[in-house]
Amino acid sequence: MRVAVCQLNAREDPKANLAAARQLLDRAAAAGADLAVLPEYVDYLGPAPGLPEPEPVDGQFAAFFAAAARELRMWVLAGSFHEVGPDPQHTYNTSLVFDRDGRLAASYRKIHLYDVEIPGRVSYLESRGVAPGAETVVVEIDGVRVGLSICYDLRFPELYRRLTVDGGAQVLVVPAAFMLHTGRDHWEVLLRARAIENQCYVVAAGQIGDHDPGRTCFGRSMVVDPWGTVLAQAPDTVSIAVADLDLGRLGAIRAELPSLANRRL
Repeated sequence: MRVAVCQLNAREDPKANLAAARQLLDRAAAAGADLAVLPEYVDYLGPAPGLPEPEPVDGQFAAFFAAAARELRMWVLAGSFHEVGPDPQHTYNTSLVFDRDGRLAASYRKIHLYDVEIPGRVSYLESRGVAPGAETVVVEIDGVRVGLSICYDLRFPELYRRLTVDGGAQVLVVPAAFMLHTGRDHWEVLLRARAIENQCYVVAAGQIGDHDPGRTCFGRSMVVDPWGTVLAQAPDTVSIAVADLDLGRLGAIRAELPSLANRRL
């Protein structure tokens, strides 16, 4: 399986965001990708008062990426978007996966929400406007089991262990908008840790650059193999990175270092 991580700078103009995302998908298809992964909040990443009306999973956002997947004959994980939530005050942060025919193959609502209060420094409560999901999701893509997650989920290893052990995941995907001040110290370390401890490929697509109001995302989208080796990494700009996943190597690593089979808890 050839995968592409698409590194985007989504801002406050949804139409421009989708157009930029489509250009990256075109580049991924031209590179021969079987699966392209976009980052968190492809639809909108700007000031809260300008947030467009959230959409259902069969809305215009979904239709746009379904058409892209169908036209490019490529699997597309459309990062995430603001889905209609359980009440008027909350949305869901939701990933959609489309197959080569543009059919919706899976959806996942972000489980872990980024709530941080550091007096005098940081106050960010994602739960004020986002409701948490409750279901883990693994989808089969061209015969490969792919476990879904979003951004802050990355800090909760128990989610990935469940995707791997209960869901049979061979690949873990992480669309994200990781902030610069944490990303530069933790992003790669956490991605490599999730790959090593679960003996899975990790495919992580991040937002890059400045976003109003006063938010900067780290980028460094990458693909990590089950040994923890970074196979491909995007440069610090809007771009893609492509890597080939070798499922034979994954099987060999699991056989030679059987940590999943040896677990006791």
